[in-house]
Order: sequence, then C-alpha cells, then structure tokens
Amino acid sequence: MKLRGASGLCYSPRVQAERRTLPWVEYTELTALFLIQGAAMGMWFVPLSTVLDAHGLHAIKPFAFAATAVAAFVSPLFFGAMADRHASPVRVLRWLSLATAAAMAMAATAIQLGWNPWLVLAFIQLHALCSSPTWSLASTIVFSRLRDSKREFGPIRAMATLGWMAGCWLVSALNADASTRAGFNGAVAWLAVAGFTWLLPEVESPKSTGHVSLSQRFGLDALALLKNHDHRVVFITAALFNIPLAAFYPYTPPHLKELGFTHTTAWMTLGQVTEILAMLLLARLLTNWRLKRIIAAGLACGVMRYALCALDGKVWILLGVTLHGCAFTLVFITAQIYLDERIDPAWRARAQALMSLLTGGVGNLIGYLGTGWWFSANARPGGENWPVFWGGLAAVVAGVLAYFLIAYRGKGAPPHVPSEPRTGNRDAKT
Repeated sequence: MKLRGASGLCYSPRVQAERRTLPWVEYTELTALFLIQGAAMGMWFVPLSTVLDAHGLHAIKPFAFAATAVAAFVSPLFFGAMADRHASPVRVLRWLSLATAAAMAMAATAIQLGWNPWLVLAFIQLHALCSSPTWSLASTIVFSRLRDSKREFGPIRAMATLGWMAGCWLVSALNADASTRAGFNGAVAWLAVAGFTWLLPEVESPKSTGHVSLSQRFGLDALALLKNHDHRVVFITAALFNIPLAAFYPYTPPHLKELGFTHTTAWMTLGQVTEILAMLLLARLLTNWRLKRIIAAGLACGVMRYALCALDGKVWILLGVTLHGCAFTLVFITAQIYLDERIDPAWRARAQALMSLLTGGVGNLIGYLGTGWWFSANARPGGENWPVFWGGLAAVVAGVLAYFLIAYRGKGAPPHVPSEPRTGNRDAKT
C-alpha cells in the first residue's frame, strides 16, 4: 500500500519509513541534488558571454541568451504537465539531464571548431530546450519531500547557489573563462545530475482522472492560476523583474574586464555569497515579515544593485554584484515558496513551470533582446556608456517595485480556481 505525504504526493511504505527515521539521509539527498545541478548550470551560463566573445561570436550573443527564453515558452509547462500527470518528476529530470549534457557538448564542440554561427546558435537552443524545465522539476521534487517549506527550503536551496559558485570557481581555476572547456565540464556535471537521480526515491504525482485535453497535456491549463489577483501580481512582478535582470550575466563580465578585473567568472560569484546568506535568513523573514515586504525589499536591492554599477568604479561594481544575491533570493525564492504554500499539490509542478515560463520565457526574451538593444544604443567609440546603461536598468526595476507595491493586496484567502486547480490558502503569511 502507498501512503500519501503531507505534500500530497504518494510514497511507498519504505520511503515513508525513511522520512520518519532517516531525516539526515533525506536532507543529504535534497541538498546534493541542488548542489550538483547548480554547478552544472553555473559552469556554462556565467562564462558563456566571454566564451562567445573570445570566439568572435559577438553577433549571436543576445540570441544565445534569448535561447533560454524561447525554450521557456514550451518545455517547462509541457514537462511540468508530464510530471504532474504521466511520469515521476525524478524520471523526467533524469532523461532531460542526459539530453542537456549531450546538447551542451555539441554546442561547445561547434564553438571550438568554428562552425557556422547559426549552427552554434541552433545547438545552444537545443541545450536550452532540454535544460529549461530541469530547475522547476528539481524544485518540485524537493518541495514534495519537505514538511515545512517556509522553514526548510531556504537552507536547502542555498546548496544550489553554493554549487553554482563552485562551478564558477572551477571554470576560473582551469583558466576556462573564455574557453569551450567550460561547456565540456558542464556536460560532465549534467551527467552527474542524471546519475544522481538513480539514488532518489520515485515520487508518484497525483494523477488526474478522466479525459486529458491537448491544452492540459501541454500544461496550458496552468494559466487558470492567473485568475487569482495576488497570484497574478506575483507572477507578473517576477516576469517584469527578470527583464532588467537579464542584463546582469551578459554585460557585467565585460564591464568587470574593462575595469581591469581578471577571472571574471569567479568575481561574479560575489552575488552568490549574499544569495546564500539571504536564503539562510529567509525562514526567519517569512516568519516575521509579510510576503509583500520581503519581495519589495528584494526589488529595492535590485534598484541599488544597478545604481551602484552605474557609478562605474571598481568598488561600486563589486558592491552591485554583491547585492545581486539579495535581490534574487528575496524576489524569486520567496515567489517559489509562495507557490508551494498556496497552490494545490496536484498543480505544484505546473505552477513552478508557469513561473519558469513567465520569468525564463517572457521576462528573459524581452530582457535579453531589449537589454541587447539598450547596450548597443549606449555604445560609443571609447567603449560603453556604463552609467547610462546601468542607470536606465535601475529605473526599470524602480518601476517594477512601484507596480508591486500598488497592485499586491495580500488580503484573505484566494478564491477557488475552477476545475482542477484548487488554490486554497495553506496558512501562508501574505
């Protein structure tokens, strides 16, 4: 007989016994999953800008980063719906990790051998299609095994950031900041993610009954979650914040390099230091602060981050990079916990996937293309006009902060969503 846990997902009696008697094993599994996956993601995404520049691929750089946005329109909801209805999220993550490793290796090979830039971009797009759903799936697996997400998720999620930092440090230690070795090492890390999933117990998602329409198979029914006002405001705020955020990784490393820094991939991890600290403090903040105040504080940190970068000095840009972690955690991690607290377990994977679509899809697509245009508009013969570039982005984040403060209510229980997506308030502090 299978037993249903507090999260709404089903476990065998053996797994239930492990949850009661071996909590340290469970904790180690979840932290290790995030640690390895964080390293795999950081080893490719952070140095990608300098790798493309070093191989004369400046023209496709905005499109290379926008590839993740294009993928986010399709794959997270599709694979999220699959994990909710048809297959264990552990199995889906396993096969996607293998595909991501293969695609990353092909992209690195194409760059190294100097293939046609558009073929390089095609491999980068394939990699994005495979990797885009993996983060929301890993989060779903972790949330399904937590007893108190507000208290437990922050410290466990911090391990992904630590893995991201370790991956970046390894890239710089190997002098691969501008080398395709970063991509090959990342492919090996994704193979490790796939191998690790064999150590995780299977998670059987609640299955819906009756006929499943085409829109449900593609996860489009998750859009019903936007009918709730506060849900909609949180989703939109995260998507809007991701637009200026998209400039951080493509354009901060060149700015650091222009100011005389070397090993830019390692310097970028300063943001992850504060990200870890913020995650460790998040449980206390969620207990003592209203959600509106936490997200507003994150958006305010985002304004300060770009305002400091606009000062165009070594100390100021390092301070701006450092503030990135606070802004990211207080907005996006809080939003993930909000979804786990207020969305029915049967819809958890699709809710996280919808967040990925709006942030990684809508937000990133507009962000990478828009900030690429903004970067070109501020180009001058002697170099980039960094004060105007970063100052304009700081103003955009300030606008997002104003929208959130005005629009978010946080009053009472959310209304019932028709049909399957029940969105009862599970005592989340709003």
